[in-house]
Amino acid sequence: MSKVVHSLTDALQTLKDGDTLLVGGFGLCGIPEKCIEEIKRKNVKNLTIVSNNCGIDDCGLGILLANRQIKKIVASYVGENKTFEQQFLNGEIEVILTPQGTLAEQLRAGGAGIPAFYTPAGVGTLVAQGKETREFNGKKYLLEHAITGDFGIIKAQKADTYGNLIFNKTARNFNPLCAAAGKITIAEVEEIVEVGELQPDEIHLPGIYVQYIYQGKNYEKRIEKITTRES
Repeated sequence: MSKVVHSLTDALQTLKDGDTLLVGGFGLCGIPEKCIEEIKRKNVKNLTIVSNNCGIDDCGLGILLANRQIKKIVASYVGENKTFEQQFLNGEIEVILTPQGTLAEQLRAGGAGIPAFYTPAGVGTLVAQGKETREFNGKKYLLEHAITGDFGIIKAQKADTYGNLIFNKTARNFNPLCAAAGKITIAEVEEIVEVGELQPDEIHLPGIYVQYIYQGKNYEKRIEKITTRES
């Protein structure tokens, strides 16, 4: 059965205040920008966002931040967003900074149905405060819990109508993890083909993890920092 929707309003109709969103992307690479625009239009509040970072002030998740729709962020990097900095210093937003590998594994575990796992990342640092520590083979590890969300919001390059996905190069970052850990996953894509047109070896994420597919247009493909060589 086709999972293609022609409106993100339909795909996000059950999104409500207080929901947890798992959002793919790394910096401004592979971000679900059309979904973010629709969530802004819907104006739901008190969202918990789990993502590698929070975009920049006028792009990516920074748009929801500026619209004061985010209550809590779980991320591994938040350094390029002035709005985020100000809201954090004002005590207007809760932040859980997480080592990047731990965040990736929390999402992977959530998608695999594994409730928790031990990792050496963060032992002896502020990350370890309040967490269970155990020793294995003479080395200390922290207990970290898996993460799941009400929605997985992701971006891919190409899909077939069953939701099998191909990601474009480095856009294959947190997107597959967020898809697997979301109860409802929406994949916005640049191209949709019929079932059978994708070669099995090409597919990065099987459609079983995807509930809705939306084909977006006019992607901007922003770059955070442009560095050019002097002539």
